[in-house]
Amino acid sequence: QVQLVESGGGLVQAGGSLRLSCVSSTSVLGLHAVGWYRQAPGKQRELVSSIAPDGRTNYVDSVKGRFTISRDITKTTVYLQMNSLKAEDTAVYYCTEGYFGGNTYFSAYWGQGTQVTVSS
Repeated sequence: QVQLVESGGGLVQAGGSLRLSCVSSTSVLGLHAVGWYRQAPGKQRELVSSIAPDGRTNYVDSVKGRFTISRDITKTTVYLQMNSLKAEDTAVYYCTEGYFGGNTYFSAYWGQGTQVTVSS
């Protein structure tokens, strides 16, 4: 069973930055596709960003230009750098490991989530 652990969430003022990290205790994330989802209260869960094993990245339109997904050089950790945060970015953020079917990301394993709260 793959176990994913997120960290880096917290409370930040609008316009600030946070960096979320995701590590796997049972697999090398660099060998798999990884996606970050978020879910805000009363809203549907959405895929924020994903990164393929070959490094291709995707972002939801609302975070393009503000968020960056990346891996560290050892490919054991995946990051989500979030800049220019807005109140509407407030949500629980989940790291997932999965795969791509064509250009579509499918999640298979989920972390426990980390809360990001942006105060306006």
